[in-house]
Amino acid sequence: MSEVSRQPLRVAVLEAERTLAAAGVASSRADAELLAAHVVGVPRGRLMMVPLIDPPVLEEYRRLVGRRAAREPLQHVLGTAVLGPVTVAVGPGVFTPRPETELLLEWGLKAVAGTASPLVVDLCTGSAALALAVAAARPDATVHAVEADPAALSWARRNVAAHADAGGTPVVLHAADVRWPDLLPELESRVDLVLCNPPYVPDGTPVPPEVGEWDPPGAVFGGPDGLEIIRAVVTLSAGLLRLDGRLAIEHDDTHGDLVPALLRRRRVLTDVEEHRDLAGRPRFATASRAELTSRA
Repeated sequence: MSEVSRQPLRVAVLEAERTLAAAGVASSRADAELLAAHVVGVPRGRLMMVPLIDPPVLEEYRRLVGRRAAREPLQHVLGTAVLGPVTVAVGPGVFTPRPETELLLEWGLKAVAGTASPLVVDLCTGSAALALAVAAARPDATVHAVEADPAALSWARRNVAAHADAGGTPVVLHAADVRWPDLLPELESRVDLVLCNPPYVPDGTPVPPEVGEWDPPGAVFGGPDGLEIIRAVVTLSAGLLRLDGRLAIEHDDTHGDLVPALLRRRRVLTDVEEHRDLAGRPRFATASRAELTSRA
């Protein structure tokens, strides 16, 4: 193909950035570059090494930019989402992992850094991204993941299978609801770490189009006060954790006092702390399993 018919990638990216900004996409520059990197098949940092693109490539790029401008999540357009050391497949029917959950992951990995072969449970796993991130970072861990929604489970199974096929540590996936009584009795009082990114947005709260139109409502909204699933997770976790086991629950930024209070009401939980995200907003709460007599 002649150089005359090829188009400057830099110009196409600038055009895409303007299109996305006009559509209300806050991360317009980053998204324009990530979509370009996806189309031309290079890392984002090497886009400058691709000065010109062929017309079919430009057409495909503009098509994907159009999808993003319609406020389809970037991860859906790309087909994947990244969490820590793993990349998982995502799409309609499953919650899209968020960058904020990296903080939950980092805390959890530090919590079991000194534990050999830790037993870890990821509740409300969705795509299984958090469970797989733990398994990738700690190949010696035994990781269980729990999800109730059939559509989300199909994505989780796909990701767990892909991880295992690539030689990763297997993750045990459970089709179950955290509100069920006597869930995972075989793990009772044995778990070193429980992680959970549950549905926690209070019903009726306005959310961006990427959330309201694409994420499953059951994975976003957690009842009138946003705490319905979190209450069940606290109860379940108190029974799963071993002595000195650790728990971390992501929550809405309006729950900075409420979730720690829920944790403190459980006599077997101690060392309750609230953690903020990089913007200074309350993001997740943590606790440890104590002996019952220590809180009497």
